[in-house]
Amino acid sequence: MSPVALAFGVLEVTDSAVWLSAVITASMVPMIATLIIGGGIADRYRRDTVLRLTSLGAGISQAGVAILLLTHQHPALLLPLSALNGIFQALTTPAMRGIVPQLAIGRGIQQANSLLASARNTTRIVGPTAAGLLTVSVGGGWAIAADAASFLLAAVCFARISLPDLPSRAKGGPTMLEELRQGWGYFSAKPWIWSVTLAFAVFNAVNMGVWQILGPVIADDTIGAEGWGLVLSARAAGALLASMVMVKLTVRRPMVPALSSMTLTAVPLILLGTGANTFWLAAAAFAAGVAADFFTVVWSTVWHIHVPERLISRVGAYDDFGSFASVPVGQLSAPVLAAAFGTAAVAITGGALLAAAMLLLSRSGLHLVPLGAVLRERGIGLHVIAPCGPAAGSADAGVMQSARRSLPCRSNRSRKHIRPSATARSWLSSLLPSTQTTTTGRRGRALASYFTDGDGSR
Repeated sequence: MSPVALAFGVLEVTDSAVWLSAVITASMVPMIATLIIGGGIADRYRRDTVLRLTSLGAGISQAGVAILLLTHQHPALLLPLSALNGIFQALTTPAMRGIVPQLAIGRGIQQANSLLASARNTTRIVGPTAAGLLTVSVGGGWAIAADAASFLLAAVCFARISLPDLPSRAKGGPTMLEELRQGWGYFSAKPWIWSVTLAFAVFNAVNMGVWQILGPVIADDTIGAEGWGLVLSARAAGALLASMVMVKLTVRRPMVPALSSMTLTAVPLILLGTGANTFWLAAAAFAAGVAADFFTVVWSTVWHIHVPERLISRVGAYDDFGSFASVPVGQLSAPVLAAAFGTAAVAITGGALLAAAMLLLSRSGLHLVPLGAVLRERGIGLHVIAPCGPAAGSADAGVMQSARRSLPCRSNRSRKHIRPSATARSWLSSLLPSTQTTTTGRRGRALASYFTDGDGSR
């Protein structure tokens, strides 16, 4: 709701695209700049408390924006409130990313991610329509006021979530800066994470520049505003369908089709450049929406299972920062490139670049996600049977010791072992040199099959 309401609210007061751009930039730049700090805070303090406070703060700041718009104040006063909203978003995103595995376990993680994606997609469909109706009927200021109320309602909902208190920190423990360095160390040591981050830096730059900026310009000359609205609705419908199906669907080795399907997101851009009609653009956009949300749910689930809970918000913040820092580059460069080479050429080239990035990612072996990284103190279904005695030195020694404390030493004879591929075994040996990964029960085998074939091959 907020983007549509804010856009028309600012234009209603100023009738200036320059001020609208300034207000949007004032929110985006602080959001990107403080994402990493938000990850540190979300790993350091209770995430339910962080989400309550940020939702409350966002509701108050949005209410301030609504008051300024309704009273027709100078748009410069909107800039600090927009910056504050961006900061609250930067604090919210890592906390939301980290709270899911605290509330769901096993198969429930994919279901939780699917339901969250369904809720997001529903609001993306309903929100702009509601904002448009409110803006036309009572003005953009009141639409922003409704958006502020939604944040306050979110704060009330988060108040019903109660997570256990974090262990008290030892005196002289690591500072937040040191903890952020730990998060960076984990992120930079995992190619399966940072390779996806780099690929999605390309995706977001191209998608934002071509689809969001040049798309309406090209559509205005080809299919018109009504046709463009149908195309956007088709993409949103595809995304909603994928997220709803993924609540129940179980896919063996899901990272393989998820990564491969992302090449479909390039097709609408290429068709846009070739001047395709509304039907073909809408069909391609629908398929792209399905692919994008299928990947989103799978990636979030893999992420929540593999990244240690104590690091998940910090590592996620680095991932988000790397993925979205390229957005302003795409927004600023697309019009310049279009002026030099033409909108059609930029759209086709952007689509080809996006397809190449996704194809390279899908064939890079990143679906060989290391089974040994699934070391969770909360017991997720894949456990580590560790030998008695002192822990072997490794990057995840703290998690290893916690796993040893929570699991009894036992014989492995009665356990059915997963035999990983050679690549997976190299990951295992580098990560957990003195451990063996095994499944425990039906839930463990189901989760194992989420990443491997029955015999452990991928």
